[in-house]
Formats: sequence, C-alpha cells, structure tokens
Amino acid sequence: MEDFVALLDSKHCRQHRRTRAAGSPIRQAGGMTDAYAQDRTLVLLRHSKAEPPGDRPDVDRPLAPRGRADAAAAGAWLAHNALLPDLVICSSARRTRETWHGVAMGMTGAPPEGGSAGPAPDVQYADDAYEAHPEDLLALVRRVNPVTRTVLLIAHNPGVSQLSALLNPEQADRDALRTSEVVVHRTTAEWAGLGRGDTVVTTAHTARG
Repeated sequence: MEDFVALLDSKHCRQHRRTRAAGSPIRQAGGMTDAYAQDRTLVLLRHSKAEPPGDRPDVDRPLAPRGRADAAAAGAWLAHNALLPDLVICSSARRTRETWHGVAMGMTGAPPEGGSAGPAPDVQYADDAYEAHPEDLLALVRRVNPVTRTVLLIAHNPGVSQLSALLNPEQADRDALRTSEVVVHRTTAEWAGLGRGDTVVTTAHTARG
C-alpha cells in the first residue's frame, strides 16, 4: 500500500497536489463527459471504510479491504450512470486518496492516470478538504473553473454530509452519508455563486463491493 501512495504522488502520475491562492480558480483538464451537458453536476462522495487509527495519525489511516472493494464499486456505478468527472477535488488524507484510486479503477479499469473511458480528469488533492467545515468545502467548489461541468468531491464526515444538506436542505440529511455513499447534486448556478438551496439532488447511492 505504501507503493500505491508513492505512485499517486509520483511525477509520472497525472494527478497532482497544487497550492492555490485564495480565490484562484481550480483548473480542469476536461475530456470526460457526463449525461448532463447543460447543467453543472456536483458529485459528493464520502471516503470508503478505513482502518482504525491504531498508533498512526488519523490523516494516515488507509482503507480497509472492504473499503477498497466499495471504492471500486462506487467508480463502476459512476461510469454506469455517465457521471465521469471533469475534475476531482480530493482531501489529501490517505483514505480519501486511496478512495479515489479505487474509484478510478472502477470507472475505467485502469489506474488514475487514465483508461479506455477517455482522458483522466484533473485531480486536485486539497489539504483544506481534510477536517473541513461545509463552508470550507463549498469554498473549494466555488473556485472551480466555470467551464467545468462535472465535479467529484471526495471528503469526510461531518463536513461532506453537511455540505450536501446546505446545498439542498429539503432533500439532503446533514448526517446521511455513509462510507462510499454518493450524492449527486445538479445546478444551473455558476460554481462561483453556488450557495444554500441552489441544487437538486437527483440520486443517492451507497456503493458496496
């Protein structure tokens, strides 16, 4: 597993961590398509099941075997539902990075560098998404390039569940997201202006491998 983490951070991997100035847009590479070309789609995903902390810091917790299987199942579900992202915003914690690796494998049958489904999405590992309040996560989304259509945000509870409830208080439960649960929000709003009540929840799915 340590080799996997090194692979994600290697210079040969198309994903990368970037230091962003406050208010600067998050770039997207484009290339992946989704079923909702006219609207913007924000896919929220709570990370897959992780190992207990033990003696390691919380940020370094890896996925449990069940979590790795569930992450791949989440990716397969996204691909089946034409929800391939243009941009992935992923907490920099180990369990969220490993979740993205599993999701990418499930979507394309290939590691995160890309696969038969098309070019890999741009991936931003965000330190600000770890132990984040919903407002912190929303700030990351608001910096997304306006041409980006589909964003996948992989983060942690309670922040990601609370963000879902903030975006749609009527349809979302602030404590709802289980591990590997996907909630799909659609909006006609610009990313920069996204706020409370601006989305419609089109579907939710708990992935199990």
